[in-house]
Amino acid sequence: MPLTVVHAQTTPSRATGRRGPRPGGPLSPAEADVLRIIADPRTPVFVTVREGGRRRYSYWRPLDSATGRGGCYAALPTAECDKLHAAGRISLGEPLTDPARTIYRVKATRTPAGSVRAVRDRAYAA
Repeated sequence: MPLTVVHAQTTPSRATGRRGPRPGGPLSPAEADVLRIIADPRTPVFVTVREGGRRRYSYWRPLDSATGRGGCYAALPTAECDKLHAAGRISLGEPLTDPARTIYRVKATRTPAGSVRAVRDRAYAA
C-alpha cells in the first residue's frame, strides 16, 4: 500500500468557533519578556495609534540609581505586542483621542485556568 501525505485540515475560525491562537499556548522568549513588562502593575504601558494606523507600544522606564540608566520612555516591539493582542493575552483600555492620535492603556489579561469541575470529578471517580 503506497504512503500518502495528509495535510493539516484548514478550516476558517468561524467554522471551528475559535478566535485565533489559544491564549494558553507557548510564548517565544521575546513575547514572554514583553508580557512580563505589561503584567507588572508598577509599569503602565500604552499604545499610541497614529492617523495612518501606525502603532507604538511604550512605557516609562524609571531611573535606576545603581546604574544611572532609565528615566525615559522605552518602546516595546510592535510585532510581539500585536501577537499577544491577537492571542488574547493583552487587552486595550478606553481610548483617549486627540486629532492626531488615539492612546489606549495596555493590560495583561488573565488566561483561564483548567476546569475545576473536571479535576473534582476525577477525584470522586478514584
